[in-house]
Amino acid sequence: MIKNYQSAVVNIRIELKNYLQQYPLKSLILGVSGGIDSALSAALAAPVCRELGVKLICRSLTILTNKPEEIERARKIGIAFGTDFREVDLSLAFNTLRNYTVEDVNTENPENYDFKIRIGNLKARTRMIYLYDLAAKEKGMVISTDNYTELLLGFWTLHGDVGDYGMMQNLWKTEVYAMSRYLAENELNTQQAQALTECIDAVPTDGLGITNSDLEQIGAASYEEVDKILISWLQNPNNKDLVSNKVVQRNIRSEYKRHNPYNIPRPKITDETIL
Repeated sequence: MIKNYQSAVVNIRIELKNYLQQYPLKSLILGVSGGIDSALSAALAAPVCRELGVKLICRSLTILTNKPEEIERARKIGIAFGTDFREVDLSLAFNTLRNYTVEDVNTENPENYDFKIRIGNLKARTRMIYLYDLAAKEKGMVISTDNYTELLLGFWTLHGDVGDYGMMQNLWKTEVYAMSRYLAENELNTQQAQALTECIDAVPTDGLGITNSDLEQIGAASYEEVDKILISWLQNPNNKDLVSNKVVQRNIRSEYKRHNPYNIPRPKITDETIL
């Protein structure tokens, strides 16, 4: 786990600054959900964007199931950190897309869990379409808001939630919370700190209407528990006491998502010798 959050924040921003200086990017595009991951992404990117004159474009993209408190938190983050913030309701676009792309949509049970997952994925991909079109318009790139815990759990939508640049992809979820607290307590102004703190204190949810919280989907009581289990599993994948755990099973079942797309190695097709 990170021992010095001040240093970690500096390192992330240096890496982002160096990356932006390599390419002719005019903006960063960030979908703000009212959750801690997108909130921390905004807090980390904002000073770099100001220094380089790169726009930090924040969008709250709501689709049917987003709760008022989520929308309010997203609004506060977008205003506190972004240089361009708007709220966009994609419900009509989503409904139209769903009716044309989901097979047998009218005969499915809307309360069926697997169907809720499918519809949640479609919502995430609808948001992705908007963000990537905006990135093309604004000559920018989409910021990823994933973290390492969710990567290991497969807790994201393929071709949906994944952006172009991840500042936190290798941070455990507990580190995301700890880094956010560090920034709120040591760096941010009153408006920014309040906006970020509200996201820290909120029940974590993807806003997709699948369950009441992310932890409910994962099957754990806290992210501290989740990270502890995953760290133990990675250190000892032969631990028979862990293999049946819900968190570990989710890691095992989602392995294919971490190798997407999978391409058959050329030597396996051609019988060539690897040099």
